[in-house]
Amino acid sequence: MWKRGYAPLGRGKALSPRCTLIGVNILYGINTVTEALKALGRNFEWVGVAKERKDIRLRRVIDECRKIGVPVRVLTRVELDEIAGNAAHQGLVAATSAKQYSDLDDIVAARRGERSLIVVLDGVEDPHNLGAILRTADAAGVDGVVIPERRSAAVTGAVAKVSAGASEHLPVAKVTNISRALEELKAKDLWIVGLDERGGQTYDAVDYNMHCAIVLGAEGKGLHDLVRKHCDFLVSVPMLGKVPSLNVSVAAGVVLYEVVRQRRLSASKKS
Repeated sequence: MWKRGYAPLGRGKALSPRCTLIGVNILYGINTVTEALKALGRNFEWVGVAKERKDIRLRRVIDECRKIGVPVRVLTRVELDEIAGNAAHQGLVAATSAKQYSDLDDIVAARRGERSLIVVLDGVEDPHNLGAILRTADAAGVDGVVIPERRSAAVTGAVAKVSAGASEHLPVAKVTNISRALEELKAKDLWIVGLDERGGQTYDAVDYNMHCAIVLGAEGKGLHDLVRKHCDFLVSVPMLGKVPSLNVSVAAGVVLYEVVRQRRLSASKKS
């Protein structure tokens, strides 16, 4: 039922953009909405496009919406700004259902490569960091990402925008306890590698040709002590400058692509 929001296409006058739809999430940005349409992981109520834009990328989105039966609304840029909550929408917004989170078992079962690779986030709270990590994780072939239910950013529209739509393809599991989740992963034959500035060896000293999970800590805090104790390896990224650590999303990219490098090298030797 439509309440305090936009009426479906062709069913009366739209209400103010300041009103929101109950139970509806807003995605924005061309890549984000395009990938969400491709992934088919959400229900779409409608898609809103800027009447000022008539370029080919927006036309492709409109054509896809019409093909799958998603109503399209033509809106002013001011309306789009209000709906998205910012001006970074690139002339495109979508009202959808929420991100569907996966179970931990489903992520383990959905292995994309010969060996498991899972990212576990111990309380990353900045939406931009979470979005950047999801984008890198998808690019690196990660099976899925695990986040805690509390004290963590969720996969919001802002996160989806930063991830350039990767959040729509990558399974994300919410768990009540990260330490318990690590124990479950160990029971499924995954090795746990924690990234910590106090780690006793560098990140590239570990052989990642094994089923493994990479654990990254919160901004400015690192891994919680109990989480550190559940790691089989504690590794660090050498810091040669004046600052003591990298941004967590940058550190994720460094370690994940070391995993990619090692596994590609191992595969090439076998062929």
